[in-house]
Amino acid sequence: QGGRVKRVFVQADAPHRMLPKDIDKLYVRNNKGQMVPFSAFAGSHWSAGSPRLERYNGFPALNLWGEPARGVSSGEAMKAMEEAVAKLPPGVGYEWTGLSYQEKMSSSQAPLLYAFSVIVIFLCVAALYESWPIPIANLLMLPLGIFGAAFATWSRGFYSSTMAKLFPGYIIHSFNNDVYFQIGFLTTLGLTTKNAILIIQFARERMANGEGLIDATLGAVRTRLRPVIMTSLAFFFGVLPLALSAGAGAGAMSAIGTAVAGGMLSATFIDLFYIPLLFVVVSEFFKRKERSGEPEKASDPVPPAEVH
Repeated sequence: QGGRVKRVFVQADAPHRMLPKDIDKLYVRNNKGQMVPFSAFAGSHWSAGSPRLERYNGFPALNLWGEPARGVSSGEAMKAMEEAVAKLPPGVGYEWTGLSYQEKMSSSQAPLLYAFSVIVIFLCVAALYESWPIPIANLLMLPLGIFGAAFATWSRGFYSSTMAKLFPGYIIHSFNNDVYFQIGFLTTLGLTTKNAILIIQFARERMANGEGLIDATLGAVRTRLRPVIMTSLAFFFGVLPLALSAGAGAGAMSAIGTAVAGGMLSATFIDLFYIPLLFVVVSEFFKRKERSGEPEKASDPVPPAEVH
C-alpha cells in the first residue's frame, strides 16, 4: 500500500480455522473495492516445511545459531560461518544480529578507536607540559609498546597452533585481533606513555635547574631506572595470571593478559634506551627551529671618527 510492504494478520475463531478449506471462506477486498474469497485467487494444500515462516528485513530468512568450540575465538567462528554461507546458491545472503553484530561493528571501528586514543594521549601530554617536543617524543615511543603486544600475541598463537599439530589432543588457544586484544592494546599505549613521562619529567626538572639537555636526560635515566623497572615488573607479574589463565573465560583473559604483558616488557626494556634518545633528538630539533626563526640582532653602528 502506497509503495510500502505491510504485515497483515488474519484472525478467525477456532472452529473456522482448523481445516485448510477454512481458508477459502476468508474474504479480502480487491482493487475494485469488492470482497472476494481466497478461493478466487489462491488454493491450499498440505506440504512439509518449517512450522514458522521467519522474515528478516522483509525477506524470507532462516535463523542460524552457533557457539565457538573450545579454544576457538568468536571471530574465527563467525569467519567459518561466513565461508559456509558463501558456498550457498546465488541470491542467498546473511546478516549478523545481537552480540555478533556488535562485534562486527566494533572490529570495523578499531582503527578509528586507535587513532582517537593516540590523539587523546597527545593532547593530554601537550596540555600537561605545555610543550610540543614532549608529546611528539611520546608518540614516537608508542610503536615500541605496540610491537611488544602484537609480537607476544602472534607468538603465543603460533605456539598454540604448532602444539596442536604435534599433539592432536592439544587445545588450541587462538589469539586474533578481537575486542579483548584491543583492550590490551589500548592499555599498552597508556603504559608506554607512563614510562616515558617518568623519565622526561625528571629531565625537565634538571634542565630547569641549569643542566644541559644531554646531562639532564642521562641524570634522569639514572635516577628513574630502578623505579621504572620495579613498577613495570610489578605490573607484568600482576597480569601474568591473566595470560596463563585456564578454564572458563580463559580466552578473554589470556588475550588481554598476553597483549598487556608483551607490551609492558617491550615498553620497559626497549623504551629505556629509546626514550632518552628520542627526547634529545626532538628537543634539539625544536631548539634549532626556534633559533632559525629568531631575527638576527642588528650590530651597533660604528661611531664616526673625530678629527682633532
